[in-house]
Amino acid sequence: MATYKKRGYKPKKEKVVEEVIEETFDESQSDVAKAFEGLDEAANKSEQWIEKNSKPLFIGLVGVAVAILGYLAYNKFYSEPKEVDAANDLAYPRSLFNEAEKAAGVKADSLYNLGLEGIDGKYGFLDVADIYSSTKAGNVANYYAGISYLKMKKYDNAISYLDKFDSDDELLGPTALGAIGDAFADLEQPAQALEYYVKAANKKENEFTAPMFLFKAGQTAMLLKDYSKAEGFFNTIKEKYSTTQIGRDIDKYINTAKYAQ
Repeated sequence: MATYKKRGYKPKKEKVVEEVIEETFDESQSDVAKAFEGLDEAANKSEQWIEKNSKPLFIGLVGVAVAILGYLAYNKFYSEPKEVDAANDLAYPRSLFNEAEKAAGVKADSLYNLGLEGIDGKYGFLDVADIYSSTKAGNVANYYAGISYLKMKKYDNAISYLDKFDSDDELLGPTALGAIGDAFADLEQPAQALEYYVKAANKKENEFTAPMFLFKAGQTAMLLKDYSKAEGFFNTIKEKYSTTQIGRDIDKYINTAKYAQ
């Protein structure tokens, strides 16, 4: 007997699929609802926390704003004008220093001293370094004070002021360290002198200060009879700065150090 499908009849398999789809859809809706409920709960907690802590938050924001405005006001109305005043007050002792560099003997020492102490109500390097210690000009005043004392053979004072000077300038930074080395050398303290010559040589790798202080380091190491170290300094000059005036004559110093060992 032949079989046939009645109109409107659906196989059981299709019905199962529909039920699975409906269940999946219901679960997805449930998950989405739960997610929104979680977001609502988190938002409510955030609002409650903000309400509870609104006063501390406001005070904190005000504090930050006050700090920023205070910093800007400090720079505008105190720091910047002070930098200008310091630079102006530094100009006079620098002019005396420049005159002293062209003079000699007692006259030079007198000018260096005037540059240090000041005259006729005008500040000297010592005043500028003290009064404007937080400024760039105050820092530079330490350098000039140290070099002035070095020229006047007051080596302890020279070391004290040069040690306060801090700079990344290509020339002034290494020169200040090297000048401390010179002061220790004149005080007959070669080990300390060597330490500062090495610092000066390594401060900036340029063709002026680096070979000069490497050479002084080599000579000082020779004085300390550390010939191997001296040879190393001289060889560094040959390797890195052979085209400089010191580099062109360095071979004889290398040989001296080599054969002294």
